[in-house]
Amino acid sequence: QVQLAESGGGLVQAGGSLRLSCAASGTMFSINFMGWYRQAPGKQRELVASISGSGITNYADFGKGRFTISRFSAKNTMYLQMNSLKPEDTGVYYCNFKTPGFDYWGQGTQVTVSS
Repeated sequence: QVQLAESGGGLVQAGGSLRLSCAASGTMFSINFMGWYRQAPGKQRELVASISGSGITNYADFGKGRFTISRFSAKNTMYLQMNSLKPEDTGVYYCNFKTPGFDYWGQGTQVTVSS
């Protein structure tokens, strides 16, 4: 059974940095999408950044220039480096892996940015 586990969240002051990790356990084949999403209180979950199976990255406008997504494919691990954090970046961050026919989610990690 595949499970995703996020880590690296926490409390940080505005302007600070955090590095989120997402590690998958279990066997997956042909991961064609890896993504980070976030959900702030009272808001819908939104895409933060993604990386395709071929390595093409995509960022939400709010993250461009501040966030960097990367992966270590051999270990089915994904990262999100977040710099210059703002209070509006506060939320629960979730990782998501997609393979043909399957959609996996982590349990989320809380990121809180204080002003």
